Amino acid sequence: MAYDFDLFVIGAGSGGVRASRVAAGYGARVAVAEDRYMGGTCVNVGCVPKKLFVYASHFSEDFEDAAGFGWTVGARSFDWQTLVRNKDREIGRLNAIYNKLLTDAGVAVIDGRATLLDPHTVAVGDARYTARYILIATGGWPNLPDTPGVEHAITSNEIFSLPKFPERVVIAGGGYIAVEFAGVFNGLGARTTQLYRGPLFLRGFDDDIRAALADEMTKKDVDLRFNTTISKIEKTAAGLALHLVDRANGEAPAGTIEADALLCAIGRTPNTAGLGLDKAGVRTTANGAVIVDAYSKTNVDHIYAVGDVTDRMALTPVAIREGHFFAETVFNGNPLSPDHENVPTAVFSQPNIGTCGLTEADARTRYGQIDVYKTSFRPMKHTMTGRDEKSVMKLVVDRRSDRVVGCHVLGPDAGEIMQGIGIAMKCGATKKQFDATIGIHPTSAEELVTMRQKSPEPPGPEAKAAE
Repeated sequence: MAYDFDLFVIGAGSGGVRASRVAAGYGARVAVAEDRYMGGTCVNVGCVPKKLFVYASHFSEDFEDAAGFGWTVGARSFDWQTLVRNKDREIGRLNAIYNKLLTDAGVAVIDGRATLLDPHTVAVGDARYTARYILIATGGWPNLPDTPGVEHAITSNEIFSLPKFPERVVIAGGGYIAVEFAGVFNGLGARTTQLYRGPLFLRGFDDDIRAALADEMTKKDVDLRFNTTISKIEKTAAGLALHLVDRANGEAPAGTIEADALLCAIGRTPNTAGLGLDKAGVRTTANGAVIVDAYSKTNVDHIYAVGDVTDRMALTPVAIREGHFFAETVFNGNPLSPDHENVPTAVFSQPNIGTCGLTEADARTRYGQIDVYKTSFRPMKHTMTGRDEKSVMKLVVDRRSDRVVGCHVLGPDAGEIMQGIGIAMKCGATKKQFDATIGIHPTSAEELVTMRQKSPEPPGPEAKAAE
């Protein structure tokens, strides 16, 4: 059968764009369809604008801290519209770059929502296209609860372009998106409250880092309310009235809080609704994630999927690697499988988190006997500012092999620090090799190669029983 394209990609986000360019570079005839914006979530309503907003929010503390170094800072004010306008300009620039990268590679860019009609046919509006291979790269979509009045809430899709700065912000959720936006709006001057249904946010991260971040956010006057959810949202003349529930006390009413904006950051779902995967015979999980093998192939031989839509590891660099390896496997005869172990990542909370490998709890489950090294200290900058902010650094070591299997950092530039540590861990570095490395002084990162004192073992079952 003669196909219109060798590859049709649905979704021009990070994974889809990389796959398209690499496949085209190997001589494939490629088309990519996008119904929203070039670059996907990361460029438009994710990583990029979020990091820009994080930068903006730091200035409030930076102005205050300058006094400790002899600077006198005069009157200052913040203008939300200026930030949004400048962000939009930068995103527009990146959209154009993504479009140019594709067209320069010879990829046909099709504007519109693509759906599958059968295993080899894609519809975009009234047009029909056939392809030998199809790649699903449609990413994820924010979840909303079924709370009465939820139509008055917003998600991370809308938060970057609000027409007016919200003076009172409530953020529902406990993942990295929620804690990042809590820091952003608190830093920009909003009265910020974060609600989370569990006893401590950032489930899945190391417990010491989670607890330390909660302490630091509280110091910065973010109102953290754990074991708390919203039972009803009401629109009022003054904004929103949020009726709270105390989950630790049998779902008892926990009062009402007023807000100008409610951001729901309670998770994301693979964006497969209405895509027509059933017509192509592609299997999905209960939450709509496309099921793939180690090479990103679905149960249909010529249909693949990469990125957040597969619900493996929802990180932009991971989607890019998956997209690249798909193209290598299918169009270059070079089978490559992405490795999801020891992927370094950052949370741009305030202060930042950088993490790679296993948490202490997961390492104990996997390896049994482990050694833990950790330290907490005031960053050098704040010895002059007087700010009561602590950094935390932690190494988790498999006692049998001496290999560092987890590294967790809370503090300024934690993400920048973690990139280098990720390389070391990918190479299987041991604690002895960390110890043999000379630190860069004076930096916070040098603590990672100077920690020698093991943390005491947690009490065992016998000790706990004695208590």
